[in-house]
Amino acid sequence: MPLKAVLIEDNENNRYLLTLLLRHAGFEVVAATDGRSGIETVRREAPHVVLLDIQMPEMDGYEVAAALKNDPHLAHIPVVGVSSFAMPGDRDRAMRAGFAGYIEKPVDPERFAQSVMAFLQGK
Repeated sequence: MPLKAVLIEDNENNRYLLTLLLRHAGFEVVAATDGRSGIETVRREAPHVVLLDIQMPEMDGYEVAAALKNDPHLAHIPVVGVSSFAMPGDRDRAMRAGFAGYIEKPVDPERFAQSVMAFLQGK
């Protein structure tokens, strides 16, 4: 049974690339284009991991992560931030907000799925 990931990403090109990389590594991927539909997708799909863009319109990644962590049925699912925010302190802010990990964009195609697996294994 493959690992399932929900990818919440508003940029179509990023969604395509990240989905391709994860599927190539054996993941089943279900994508959502915004925070609200992403939360519903996580509820419906019960994934092993959530990959979450931080900078999205209407509901940013921090709000989505908080909603997931405040739901007792979803709080156990690791949330990995995937963001172009690369300023000092951005990674720390994500970790304080309850993210299990943080991957900067542009992602390294050769290491992306490996990094997601490491967060799943708690490393």
